[in-house]
Amino acid sequence: MHRISRRAFIAGSAALSGALMLSGTARAQGIAESAFLEAEVSSGALPPVAQRLPVNPLVITPLERAGQQGGDWNHALVGGGSLSMLVRYQGYEPLLRFNPEWTGLVENVAESYEVSPDSTEYTIRLRKGHKWSDGHPFTTEDIQFWYDAYFTDPETNLGEQAFWIVDGKKGELEVIDETTFKVRFAGPNGFFLQQLAWAQQDQLTRCPKHYLEQFHIRYNPDADALAKEAGLESWIALFQREIGFQDDNTFFQNANRPTLNAWYFTEAPGQNTEQSIAIRNPYYFKVDTEGTQLPYFDRVVYQMVADPEVLLLKTLQGEIDIMDQYIATPANRPTLYDGQETGNYHFYTLKETAANVMAFQLNLNHLDPTKRELFNNLQFRQAMSLAVDRQALIDAVFIGQGTPAQPSIVEGDPLYNEQLAKQFTEYDPARANEMLDAIIPERDGENYRLDAEGRRVTIIFEIDQTRTTFLDMFELAIPMFQQVGLDVQMRTMDRSLWEERVRRGREYDATAHQFGANSGIAAMLDARFYVPTNSNCFYAPGWSLYYTQPDNPAAVEPPEAVKAQQDLYRQLNGTGDAAKQGELMAQILQNAADLFFTFGVSWPPDGYGIVKNDVVNLMDTMPNSFGWPTPGPARPEQFFKA
Repeated sequence: MHRISRRAFIAGSAALSGALMLSGTARAQGIAESAFLEAEVSSGALPPVAQRLPVNPLVITPLERAGQQGGDWNHALVGGGSLSMLVRYQGYEPLLRFNPEWTGLVENVAESYEVSPDSTEYTIRLRKGHKWSDGHPFTTEDIQFWYDAYFTDPETNLGEQAFWIVDGKKGELEVIDETTFKVRFAGPNGFFLQQLAWAQQDQLTRCPKHYLEQFHIRYNPDADALAKEAGLESWIALFQREIGFQDDNTFFQNANRPTLNAWYFTEAPGQNTEQSIAIRNPYYFKVDTEGTQLPYFDRVVYQMVADPEVLLLKTLQGEIDIMDQYIATPANRPTLYDGQETGNYHFYTLKETAANVMAFQLNLNHLDPTKRELFNNLQFRQAMSLAVDRQALIDAVFIGQGTPAQPSIVEGDPLYNEQLAKQFTEYDPARANEMLDAIIPERDGENYRLDAEGRRVTIIFEIDQTRTTFLDMFELAIPMFQQVGLDVQMRTMDRSLWEERVRRGREYDATAHQFGANSGIAAMLDARFYVPTNSNCFYAPGWSLYYTQPDNPAAVEPPEAVKAQQDLYRQLNGTGDAAKQGELMAQILQNAADLFFTFGVSWPPDGYGIVKNDVVNLMDTMPNSFGWPTPGPARPEQFFKA
């Protein structure tokens, strides 16, 4: 990501959005009908395309050239539980989105927006005539429904959306008319628009009232009966399942909920063990510069593959059009490079934005009090970090590409903190042993350390089996931990089970993950390794819930130092002053260095992906991020095959 100030970020956004508005002011006329939809239009099942578009469709300038409608985007999902990947491919349609270069924001579902000088009031205008995939109007009624039936409803709300809260008060929604609404905050909320643009954070564009109201008791007195028919205890569980905000698996497995996305599922993941199919949304709100309704591809066809090895084989055989997740590892690069001719593909470059290649995360909110006390011992985590030979992991797994570091800001960024990045990254098992001897000196007959209850100190890291680089690193790291008397083990599992046990669970010892951000505004928006605020902070699920829902019975009140860190993050999100944001983030990073929540391996090297030679309009170089959900902001709706 380019490192620019928030002021420049917004200024660049405004300049670009003005150009887009100018080019899209006239309603598209004389647009050719999609051959894929022609039969439905001829039969009267669908209105003509000019009647399906909003009055002011969003005009997209294709990256290389305008294309033609038709064909399949051949894709794949790994392991059954990797549905968060769908955000990257067909699920990134917030009100405002990051531009392809990640230097600003552009209008998307929203036609325009205004921000008050003090960042306390936001006015957002929708597109007149915009429709959901089933043809029902998308208006401020849907925005109001989200606010009333979910966000401010204590029975249905599942937490998160902390960026809607300032000074402990939720933003106030005012609907002006069917296309205009305002959001007012108790104080400045400088990152509100950027947070809306972050992947999967804008719920306003994913909440169709006309579909969801049947499952809410205030809108349908028979909602409980519907829940019983579905085998659920109450309307609350049914509504939460149907709205799908609990997790990405729940969200994308619902093929019945209308969408604003370019494609909608006719066979959702899980309905078919072989493949999942999404087809073009006839009411999609974008056109290209020649007036052709997007998307270009008629279908996205996902093969359901068991593991990354199968995906690699299918890629080499030319069955996958675009892919970087799971297979584009340093170890696979020579194999994929050699297979370019037979697979009919070439490489693109990913500029890495993650805070680390992998972060070891002990569960600091463990249900076992003895483990919880041990994991919360700062010196224990530091000792574990010293036990890892990072250079050995970098050399073996990343072919020597990388620099030993903790999850942190990269060197050269104005927010770089040397203590946070480099402390306890040296390989020093002797010092690790010395530190552990002061905490848990007793050992059993096999030389493993014993905890305060006389039990062997066993730490099981639960890992998503599709993360092959994680598995490779753990194979090397486990003997290192054992060398200092810790019985560290790895338990691999399908992604769906990992989501259940780790993201939504509490009964795990530890896990490992990546992402976060290593520079600038992105690090402020995704500070997962520096302050526990959301469900991506696997080291502190209870503290994270406390940040958004302190009264939730499952929330855990953090120590004062952690609460102070959370308060600083609220202040960061609350101010619209760029200099103040920098000061607050610097303090958050210094505190994170002192708190040492997690420990990592290396700053990630730049990555790569593969794209078939006949695919047009994919960027040659892109950021690699989940917040900028690669390749979502590069506009998959304008990809096509020549």
